[in-house]
Amino acid sequence: MISIAVVATASALMLSGCTAAPATDGTTASTRACIILPDSASSPRWEGGDRPALEKAVTDAGFEADIQNAQGDTSKYATIADQQLSKGCGVMILVDYQGAGIQVAANAKKQGIPVIAYDRPIEGADYYVSFDNEKVGGLMGQSILDGLKAAGKDPATAKVVYVGGDPTDGNAAFFHDGADAVMGAAGIKPAFETSGSWDPAVAGTDFEQAYTTLQGSVDAVWVANDSNAAAVIAVLDKNGKVLPTSGQDASIAGLQNVLLGKQVATVYKPFTLEAEAASTLAIALLKGETPKADKKLADGTPFIAVTPVLVGPDKVQVVVDAGDAKASEICTPALADACAKYGVK
Repeated sequence: MISIAVVATASALMLSGCTAAPATDGTTASTRACIILPDSASSPRWEGGDRPALEKAVTDAGFEADIQNAQGDTSKYATIADQQLSKGCGVMILVDYQGAGIQVAANAKKQGIPVIAYDRPIEGADYYVSFDNEKVGGLMGQSILDGLKAAGKDPATAKVVYVGGDPTDGNAAFFHDGADAVMGAAGIKPAFETSGSWDPAVAGTDFEQAYTTLQGSVDAVWVANDSNAAAVIAVLDKNGKVLPTSGQDASIAGLQNVLLGKQVATVYKPFTLEAEAASTLAIALLKGETPKADKKLADGTPFIAVTPVLVGPDKVQVVVDAGDAKASEICTPALADACAKYGVK
């Protein structure tokens, strides 16, 4: 059981009594959910979490799941989509990668196939299933404020570096804007802002350049996810510093850094709940039902939202209890004392 409120508003997904026209001609194609994941590098969640969760939900409902990973290649993304569409799909669940999902969504809609934008918004999608990503950013921003307070630093005068995500990812702007709104309200203005990337190597290099430019005068680092945070922390370690640093995804490395005090917190986005919301929606569409959502994006796209949770060291066990991390993976010999201190088991 999750010991704090982690609620997907999948309950807000309502199925109307009417049915929509089938997405295909009634052949086996109408029983296929075609799913494209973006990569394996930006987060371990895609292959380790989302893939098995989506596959199980779809197949348990009696449908076929065709799940492919573009591995960070927009050309491969397009090729996968063409192959899936040539075989036939009853619904597509797309995690966008650098805008590649836009053309795929357009091609699918030409064939009458409904498209679910999963985790990241896609122009032209029929539905959007994700977390409230401005809220995710806001929680990360709050973690920086908490870290500065604990360090006795005034946010209004603190030098904070922003290390954002890839600007071609629609969610990166949500994370940034949500964080900036919270930090800005406390008087924070970025002392340096990198161009943004989901490649940890790039993020680390960019932060090192920022650190050098500021001559090491840095009080905190807002970082858009755990993988990039690990790269930032490596630079800080090299310079003998521990600074308030943010992150998200509740990855093993992220949780370890939180326990070690090198990362203030990580935003836990229970992918199991997100996958449940997306698969529930996809299954309804495969059955020919007409789902409705109680939220919409600014462009009118129906939005099924999932609630994120801020996890500091005292909440790491929450992620373990939910089954989204294993204590045996977190609590390596180097983490034994920290795990004992915070009751991670």
